[in-house]
Amino acid sequence: MANIVEPKLIQPLFDVLQKEHYVILATVDHETSGPNVNAISWTLAKDDETIYFAVDNRSRIIENIKKNHHAVITLIANESTYSISGTATVKAEKLQGVPLKLALVELKIKEVRDVMFYGSKIVVEPQYDKTYDKNAAAKLDAQVMDAMRNS
Repeated sequence: MANIVEPKLIQPLFDVLQKEHYVILATVDHETSGPNVNAISWTLAKDDETIYFAVDNRSRIIENIKKNHHAVITLIANESTYSISGTATVKAEKLQGVPLKLALVELKIKEVRDVMFYGSKIVVEPQYDKTYDKNAAAKLDAQVMDAMRNS
């Protein structure tokens, strides 16, 4: 059912965000003040009001969030599409226990909105495949997710 609005994550979305998941992140560009959209996967629902995500600490995302804290995550799950908006802050410039220079960002949720168009549902969720060394990718993914859980 479309256009349902919640103040926090519903249980199926919380459950999906307990592991790496493809999402779209929208921030306000720090130079143009226009939209800036990125696909990311290192996401973790810390609780039903907070989502952590990790990105390269040199990413444009970080500069955008430092200048304007508004952010939206688009999540395709639970047979629908959700817009999760809130206030983003850089919780750590360097995520500990990870070999890459990743920043940890915290999104405090203000609204979770089901934005799927009327009379429809998602029948197949997006999937992706890592195109580099599978073992190295799995090791790095585990390190990043563990570091976020422990933050």
